[in-house]
Amino acid sequence: MLKILTIVGARPQFIKAAAVSRVIRKDYADDIEEILVHTGQHYDENMSQVFFDELDIPSPKFNLEISGGTHGAMTGQMLGAIERVLFSVKPDWVLIYGDTNSTLAGALAAAKLQIPIAHVEAGLRSFNMRMPEEINRILADRVSSLLFCPTQNAVKNLADEGVRKGVSLVGDVMYDVSLYYRDLAKSRSNALERLGLTAGEYVLATCHRAENTDDPIRLREIGLALADLAAKQPVVLPLHPRTAKILAELGLTAALKDVRIVEPLPFLDMIRLEQSARVIVTDSGGVQKEAFFYNVPCVTMRDETEWIETVEMGWNVLVGASRKMIVSAVSNPHRPDIKEDVYGNGAAALKIIQTLRGEARNSA
Repeated sequence: MLKILTIVGARPQFIKAAAVSRVIRKDYADDIEEILVHTGQHYDENMSQVFFDELDIPSPKFNLEISGGTHGAMTGQMLGAIERVLFSVKPDWVLIYGDTNSTLAGALAAAKLQIPIAHVEAGLRSFNMRMPEEINRILADRVSSLLFCPTQNAVKNLADEGVRKGVSLVGDVMYDVSLYYRDLAKSRSNALERLGLTAGEYVLATCHRAENTDDPIRLREIGLALADLAAKQPVVLPLHPRTAKILAELGLTAALKDVRIVEPLPFLDMIRLEQSARVIVTDSGGVQKEAFFYNVPCVTMRDETEWIETVEMGWNVLVGASRKMIVSAVSNPHRPDIKEDVYGNGAAALKIIQTLRGEARNSA
């Protein structure tokens, strides 16, 4: 039996991993054993048992409970803890997702023990080396044996870096997720009713990226932009308590009185709000794509994005952290006619598992 150790540490990674885990349990339960490891990198109260029930995935077998501290300290602690798990489990493959410190720690631990690594979302590049995520994804790609690319651009990025071996264009597992959960969210979530919202008549905003939340100038601009928008239409802002505290310290609480600030939402509620928004304004990579999947215009509060396809087709616009640009773009969102299947056909998870099984047979 093929033994796969999946390493995740943040809520979005669990959501991506759920698509692959579902394929394993549905079609390959007799051939593949998956062991789920949660590093604990992002503590999220919404990642309760309800979260795992919504995603229909088992709770992690290992929870390392490592969070906080500097990037180096966190990654170092994870490296040692993951290494101990690898010694215990002895997997055939280590499966990693995305670009977090958990991704990098899993990749390094496996590489040093010469355990093959498969990287989901390989080849993504923002070309901004100030971002910790950019460093993580580049290093993870370098030590991975299988590189599962979500887009043709990701394949090209790897080729430009001289990486061609083990590269597969499989599509985006988040597209798999969006197809699977979009109708479930409509039937199971009452988020619109609970928040008093009307479909197509509100703005959904998210802000969590350190380049915005840790920069007082950028965060003030974003806060004031959302306040401007909320004076004319409902603006819903699921917000981490830490960011809410920083906004208060900047003296923006009164200015944000019309913004509907809520705690981070359960998964299906968030999907429901994304589907029904008039426009989404965000600094999240995942939310950018989900807006595209659900045909909702997106305004991205970053200076660059690794999901450049959404920008090229006109569904997404980059505005940085400029109050004026944010307000203008959200007030006049562009809904283009073009919509290409740049993220695959919704079968990325199946292709990933089939490739892993094929590699295992070839090495047997």
